[in-house]
Amino acid sequence: MTIHKEGYTSIALTILFIFIINAFANYYFADTNWLLWIIYIFSFALFIIVLQFFRSPSRNWNIGEHVLCPADGKVVVIEETTESEYFKDRRIQVSIFMSPVNVHVNRNPISGIVKFFKYHPGKYLVAWDPKSSTDNERTTTVVEHPAGVPVLFRQIAGALARRIVWYVKEGDQVKQGDQFGFIKFGSRVDVFLPLGTEIKVNLGDVVKGGITVIADLKK
Repeated sequence: MTIHKEGYTSIALTILFIFIINAFANYYFADTNWLLWIIYIFSFALFIIVLQFFRSPSRNWNIGEHVLCPADGKVVVIEETTESEYFKDRRIQVSIFMSPVNVHVNRNPISGIVKFFKYHPGKYLVAWDPKSSTDNERTTTVVEHPAGVPVLFRQIAGALARRIVWYVKEGDQVKQGDQFGFIKFGSRVDVFLPLGTEIKVNLGDVVKGGITVIADLKK
């Protein structure tokens, strides 16, 4: 397992913060052993939490004629809804909530050409709030599969997430399972599929990005 490049700055700042706190504690509280141990334990826990958040595990992608889960987390929405930004019609929405303990790498659910991309600044409602799909900071990406099936997926910032990162633009050729972005801290990814698509996950399922099949492609 490696550390994602998006974590380098955050990890460096965490180490600097830990160094300052521990230097301060050792200078002013050198004779208070119990307090020093509390600070040491807190420092170690903080470092491990930040480190695990930015982990980027190696995985063998389940590449094929289906839609892969774009993120690690839990399935919190499976419903028919109106997608009003790009398709402007009825679609099946599948949403995955990423808690702070999940891997936060986002991966392409299908291979194909990026037909549409847009970044939206916005609010920071909790990621499970239904309004977060339209009101929060977010990106919208549409990839068209070689078979002609377009799939829309949306990164949504949560109450803690304050930075969305993306690596794609319109016209790009993308490969299923490759990284298309990263969201820092609690967040969500929505996937919009054509009506009639066979969904392979259920509400409450724990899923893994690039591995779990969430649907079969409707050609």
